[in-house]
Amino acid sequence: MKMTYTRPATSWKQGLPLGNGQLGAVLHGGINSETWNMTEVTFWSGKPERFGGSQDPKGKLSVMREAFFSGDYVLGDKLAEEQLEPKKGNFGTNLSLCDILITYGDDEGSELMRELDLERAIATVSYRGTSGAAICRETFATHADGVLVSRIQGDRIGSVSLTLRLSGRTNTFDTWLEGSDKLAFRTQATENIHSDGACGVWCEGGLKIVAKGGSLLGEDGALVVKQADEVILYFAAATDYGRMDEGWKAESMERLKAAEAKGFEQLRDNHICDYQTLFDRVELDLGGSSDTLGALPTDERIRRLRAGDSEDNGLIALFYQYGRYLTIAGSRHDSRLPLHLQGIWNDGEANAMAWSCDYHLDVNTEMNYYPTEISNLAECHIPLMNYIEQLAVAGRAAAEDFYGCEGWVAHVFSNAWGFASPGWGRSWGLNVTGGLWIATHLKEHFEYGMDRKFLSNQAYLVMKEAALFFLDYMTVHPKYGWLVTGPSTSPENSFYPGPPEQGEQQLSMGSTMDQMLVRDLFDFVLESAELLETDVELQERLRSANKLLPPLQIGKRGQLQEWLEDYAEAQPQHRHFSHMYGVYPGNQITPEQTPELSEAMRQTLLGRMLVDEREDIEFTAALFALGFSRLHDGNQAVKHVRHLIGELCFDNLLSYSKAGVAGAETNIFVIDGNFGGTAAIADMLLQSHAGSIHLLPALPIDWSVGSYRGLRAKGNAEAAATWQDGRLTEAVITAYSDLETIIKCGGRQISLQMEAGKRYRLDDRLKLVEVKTV
Repeated sequence: MKMTYTRPATSWKQGLPLGNGQLGAVLHGGINSETWNMTEVTFWSGKPERFGGSQDPKGKLSVMREAFFSGDYVLGDKLAEEQLEPKKGNFGTNLSLCDILITYGDDEGSELMRELDLERAIATVSYRGTSGAAICRETFATHADGVLVSRIQGDRIGSVSLTLRLSGRTNTFDTWLEGSDKLAFRTQATENIHSDGACGVWCEGGLKIVAKGGSLLGEDGALVVKQADEVILYFAAATDYGRMDEGWKAESMERLKAAEAKGFEQLRDNHICDYQTLFDRVELDLGGSSDTLGALPTDERIRRLRAGDSEDNGLIALFYQYGRYLTIAGSRHDSRLPLHLQGIWNDGEANAMAWSCDYHLDVNTEMNYYPTEISNLAECHIPLMNYIEQLAVAGRAAAEDFYGCEGWVAHVFSNAWGFASPGWGRSWGLNVTGGLWIATHLKEHFEYGMDRKFLSNQAYLVMKEAALFFLDYMTVHPKYGWLVTGPSTSPENSFYPGPPEQGEQQLSMGSTMDQMLVRDLFDFVLESAELLETDVELQERLRSANKLLPPLQIGKRGQLQEWLEDYAEAQPQHRHFSHMYGVYPGNQITPEQTPELSEAMRQTLLGRMLVDEREDIEFTAALFALGFSRLHDGNQAVKHVRHLIGELCFDNLLSYSKAGVAGAETNIFVIDGNFGGTAAIADMLLQSHAGSIHLLPALPIDWSVGSYRGLRAKGNAEAAATWQDGRLTEAVITAYSDLETIIKCGGRQISLQMEAGKRYRLDDRLKLVEVKTV
C-alpha cells in the first residue's frame, strides 16, 4: 500500500497529496527543491447572494410549460431564458492558499525515492546527497493536531541546509518574518473570473521552523537553515469563513505552539493512530500481481497498464485504497465543507476558466461520496450531510423566487455559500433535481447506518421539504396524465424534438433522471414518515402522487429512454448519462427484478461506447464501470476501471478530464474519477440493495483469486469474503443492527434473520456454519 517513484515530480500533476480534512497539500519537486501547494477547504472567493425571481413565478412557469406541451420548444426555451436564468454574480471558487517554496543545499544526488504510504498517510522523499549523507524528508497532515508537519534529517552531522519562502496565489497575499524562526501570512480569497475580485474569505497562518544543530536566521523574507542535523517544519492556517468574531485570527498560531510543544514523534504517533482508525477497517486482495510488479514504481505500473498489461491487479487494489485515503484526507467528520470538484486540492487551472472548484450537482459531487459508505468511512460522509442541510436552507429562497413553491430546490451546482438558484446557462443550469440528487446521500447514509436519530433530526426533515417542493412544483402532463417535472434537463445532454435540421434542444418536461429521483424521494419520505409515525396527511399525498409518476420506458433502439419522449440524441457520445441513476446508485432497475429494463440500460451503455468520437472523461469511465457492475458484467466493468487508471490518471493517480472538454485547454484534474473508480471496484465485490446482500456480483475473470474484509452493506452490516478460481470459498457477515436479508452469491441464496452484535460465517455454498457474538 505504497505509491513509489524514482524520479522527481516535475509538476503538480506528479506530486503527492496530503490532507487532514481542512488543510490540503500537494508536494512536488526532487532533490534540490520542492514546492508544497497548500489549500484550505473554506478559502473561497465570492459571497452569499440571493437572486430574485420574477413576479408571479408560478403563473409564468405555467405559460412556459404550455409551450413545451404544445411542442414549441423554441418558445419554451426563450421563456426559460427570460424567467429562469439569473445573471452570474459573486459565485466564487475555492482557491489555492499559497505555495511553500523550499530550496535545499544539495544541488544533486542519487538514489531518489518518493513514497506515499497509504497505511500511514505519510509522504517521504529519500536520497543520497552530494556529501554522501542519506537524507530523508517525512511529511504528513495531521487531523489529530490540525497542522502540516515535516521532518528533514540526515545520517551525518550538519547535512541539512535549506531556504524557505512563502508565495501567495492572490493579489492580497502578505507575508512577513516573526523572529528568525517563523513566517506569518495574511491573505484574502479574491479573483475576478468567478467573482468581482473584491469579496472572499480571509485567512491567516504561519510556518514555524525548529532546527537541531547548525544555524537558523530570517533574511529577505525567507528562513535560512545552514548545516543542521535535523529540521522540523510546522504549518497551520485558519479562516473567517462562517465566523462572526475575531477568535479565528489566533487559531493558527495556537496550533503551531501546541504542535511544537508535542514535537514530531508525538504528532506522528497521534496522526497514525487517528488515521488508521479509519483506514484499517478495509483490506482488499485481488490476487494476480507478482512481487516483481508490486516493486515497480507506480508511474511505470500505470504505463504498463496503459500498454495492455492486465496482470497487475495489485495496482487496482492500490487505486481502491488510494480512493479511501483521499476520502480520509479530504473529508473528516468535522470538516467545515465537503469535497468539491478537486476534493480539497487545487492546482489553480480550474479557477482560471469557466470551470470552478465548486460543487457540481449533476454527478460530480455525488460521485465524490459514492464509495464512502461501502468503503466503511461513514464518518467522512458527515460534512456532506451538513452541507446538504445548509443547501436546503438556501434552497427555500430559490423555490420561492423562481417557482413560487414551498420547500427547497437547488440546481446544477453550488458553492460555499449554498448557492441554489438556476445556473446562467439553460443547457446545464436548469437541472431542477440537482439538489435532490445530492440529497439522496442522506438516504444512503441512513440505509447503511440505520441511525434513527439521524433520520428524525436531519435526513427526514431535509427530504420532507424537498418532497413538499416537488409536490407543489410538478404538473400533470395533458397528454399522458403523468405527474412530471419541467422544464428541466437531462444533464448536460441535448436532443432533437423534430428533424435535426430544426435544431437541438436541452429543456423538456419529465426527463427520466428527474422521475427516478422523485420516485426515490417520495418512497423514502413516505417510508420514513411511517417509521417515525408522523405527517399522516403528507403520507397520503405521497401515495397519491406516486401513482401518477411516469413509468420507465424503452425506446425504439432498445435503449432506456433518457427523456419522456423517445427523442433522437443530438450527442450520442455525450459524457453524461444521468438516467443511469436508476441502476446506480439507485435500484429501480436490477437484473433480477426488472430484466427488460436492465437490458435496455445495457443497450444505453453499449450505444454510448460505440460512437468513435465518444468523450473520454474520468467520471464517464467510472459510470461505465458502475453500470456494468450493477448489470453483473464484471469483465466489462473491469475494462473501464483499467481504462480510467491507465488513460485518465496522472502519474500521481489523480484522475482528470481530457483537454477539449467544456472549454478545458489542458488535462484538468477532477477528483470524481478517483472516487467513482473506487466505488466501482467495491461494487463489483459487494452490492446491497433491494433487500439483499450480493457477494461477488460482478467478479471479472481476471480477479479469479482474492479476498476482502470490512466492506459495508446496507442495513448496518459488514462483509468479508474469500474466493478461489472465481468461486466463493467463505463469507462472513457481521450485523450491527437487527437485519432480515437475503445473502446471494453465484446463483445461490439464503435468507438470514441476523441479530445485532453477531457474526455469521457461511461456507462456499452459502450454508450457515457458525454464529458468534462480536
